[in-house]
Amino acid sequence: LNLPQFVQLMETFVGEDISLPTVKRLIAFIKEEYKQTEEEKMEQLEKVHHISRLAQRKLLLEALFEKWDDNASGFLDLEEVDAVLSTFKEGMEKEALRKAKKHLCSRYPQLSRVGKLSPKAFQTFLELVASEFTANVDEAIDNLVEFLTTSVERSCMKCLQSLTRRKWLHNIQQAAETSGASMEPVYKAVFKALSQDAEAHGDNKKISAYIALLEENQLSPERGQILLHYVACTTDDAPYVLNQILYKDMKGVSFAAVEEGKPVHIPRVQLHGNIHFWNYDRPVEERRGSLLVLPLHDARWRVFGILGLDTLRDQCEKTMFLTHEISFYQGVSQAFSKAYHHVCRLENILQMTVTALDWLYPRAPSVHAVITYLVEPGKDKTCDYTLRKVITTDNTGQKEIHSSPVLLRRENLLRVYLFKCIDSSGVIRTSVCGEYHIAVPLRDLSGQALGIFDISIGHCQKLPPHEHKDLQKMLKMAQAACSEILKMSLEETEPTYVLEAEHVANLRHAGILFHQFMLQDLRECV
Repeated sequence: LNLPQFVQLMETFVGEDISLPTVKRLIAFIKEEYKQTEEEKMEQLEKVHHISRLAQRKLLLEALFEKWDDNASGFLDLEEVDAVLSTFKEGMEKEALRKAKKHLCSRYPQLSRVGKLSPKAFQTFLELVASEFTANVDEAIDNLVEFLTTSVERSCMKCLQSLTRRKWLHNIQQAAETSGASMEPVYKAVFKALSQDAEAHGDNKKISAYIALLEENQLSPERGQILLHYVACTTDDAPYVLNQILYKDMKGVSFAAVEEGKPVHIPRVQLHGNIHFWNYDRPVEERRGSLLVLPLHDARWRVFGILGLDTLRDQCEKTMFLTHEISFYQGVSQAFSKAYHHVCRLENILQMTVTALDWLYPRAPSVHAVITYLVEPGKDKTCDYTLRKVITTDNTGQKEIHSSPVLLRRENLLRVYLFKCIDSSGVIRTSVCGEYHIAVPLRDLSGQALGIFDISIGHCQKLPPHEHKDLQKMLKMAQAACSEILKMSLEETEPTYVLEAEHVANLRHAGILFHQFMLQDLRECV
């Protein structure tokens, strides 16, 4: 038990109307009676030290990754890392390195195809290498980190540029985590990062940027099985680009980027001859500049869309994208991919919760209403997290989607039970203004709360036994379905979907998932 969980356990045990003297007697009793053997104490200390070591190792390896990834591209070249590691101890550990690489490729099958290491795969690789060297993994990792750190040199200017760029990439992820399952803040953060970098590190280029997602071509299948749907772009380009459709039989290089899975850079579009210009108002003689099309990869390096940039609005002569800019734009595409899939996961979880509540209400009419909240990181140092109200449903069948401001602990004393639920990641029962509530956390794969069901049961202190049983069953199946949704997105798992249309299908699947687990539970009971 952590501190919030212990406090909540004690509060639940003593109840709400307990007198202060009774509480003091309980505390004295626990202090006197609680005994911890030396063996238990050592086991607990060892567990704490182990967690601390893992956390320190993670920070160490993240810092090393960032030092190597000086352009903030979001990945490292596997062969480049392998080549440097092969010189460790003057090449005496090549066999251990070969075994570690083999284990790594079996864990991340896409590596043999793309040869790119994400931060997580990079950490796994070094841990595998260290485990092949010696039994003392911590010492081996320290030696590897020291060796790899001295193998790369970066100027102060390069370090500052990298730091600034990482801040902009972090803003993209933060936009996703505080979006309330909306993509609009993510699009804005992406275009802001691109324009800021063009201004600060790209000789103040004027750029246009746009995002297109792959969709199944149901309108005109004779023009190709898939199409690119332009879902977002910079403000000035919206009249020409937003919601446009690019088919495979049209001019353009975007599908080449999709099929090859690599960036396509056209330094001078006026000399290429196969560029599709969306802005037909721009005179032919002004259609000059550079074009860059970056494929958007998911966690398993499958392409699901493109991020495009061009300098056609900039009439200066030298508007080509440089290597360090292209690397950073790849980092932006990676950051967008993470943010996009984070929002997709939230959408799937919310769809699943609506399905679960639709199942519950006919079986538990004493449940008056349920408000679903999502946990979001706090935006300043005064609070580590906030709560966003996203959906309200009731037993009359009404559903309301909210876009309300987030709830802060210090401003919502009557809802403090919700924050206790998050702190302890446990169920809280309480009464607010004569109305009884049950706050139930929806947990992520680590056991931390990512959302809450705030269940109102009116003036009844308890649900009837059969309704309480159905509520417990619903919560159990909802948690199982939530865990399954989160597992689907892990880097090591098998692919799920690529096309945007498949994401729409996946939303339906998220709802079905709840019933699937309910059916599975029924079969086990029979």
